[in-house]
Amino acid sequence: MASNSSTPHDASNGPDRATVRDRLRRVTDPELDRSIVDLEYVDEIEIDGSRVTVRFTLPTAWCSPAFAWMMATDARDAVEALSSVETAEIVLQEHLHETEINRGVNERRSFEAAFPDADGEIEDVRAQLDEKARVGRQYDAIEALLGVGLEPARIVSLRRRDIERDESAGIAAIELSDRGFTATAPLEPIESYLEKAQEAGIGANPDDVLFRTPEGEPIDSDEFELVHRRGRLAQVNMSGQGGICDALNESRRARFEGDD
Repeated sequence: MASNSSTPHDASNGPDRATVRDRLRRVTDPELDRSIVDLEYVDEIEIDGSRVTVRFTLPTAWCSPAFAWMMATDARDAVEALSSVETAEIVLQEHLHETEINRGVNERRSFEAAFPDADGEIEDVRAQLDEKARVGRQYDAIEALLGVGLEPARIVSLRRRDIERDESAGIAAIELSDRGFTATAPLEPIESYLEKAQEAGIGANPDDVLFRTPEGEPIDSDEFELVHRRGRLAQVNMSGQGGICDALNESRRARFEGDD
């Protein structure tokens, strides 16, 4: 999900659309763990000095209001983190609950205030989805390490300090002391996993064990295959949902274009 960090505002110069879009790229559909920009949810970015309006549409009018709320608030916070932005207005379009969501997000209300009849806390839902995304990204990271010859016993023992990142070369180096050499793996899946893991409080400390069970515990060597299969199931589930959403989104946009 998008960072909530902010910097002092400089309203004298407004942002450009490319900069705003780049910030929005950090916002994910929480069910799919994919960027709302890559998913083509973002319809329009309007800039008026230091004020930004973002209009977006989801694949169906009945997408979960909780998920829509998360994307809207994350988009608002991501754009407002830009020093050149004073305020961001987020406009969800063509949704059954667009009125409640748009009013609530732009008036800085809580989800519970906007939807008093909702069951459960939205932060609990977010935490569950973030954990699902972490497990899915963990699968990709472990696959990358298996692909360069790391053994499961070594993978489950890896700590953050064991991985040296080279962003310019796009590789991660892992020293294999028992073999006397260093293995290199693609950086992207490992970096992506580390980002999501740190959001869950994993890997922030250099001595933290990196890979965990879905319950957040270190992985025993004899549990590796089971945990890795669970990661694959999470990945397949998100990929399948993503394919359905892509098809629905394409169909919906084609219908709207035909109505013009």
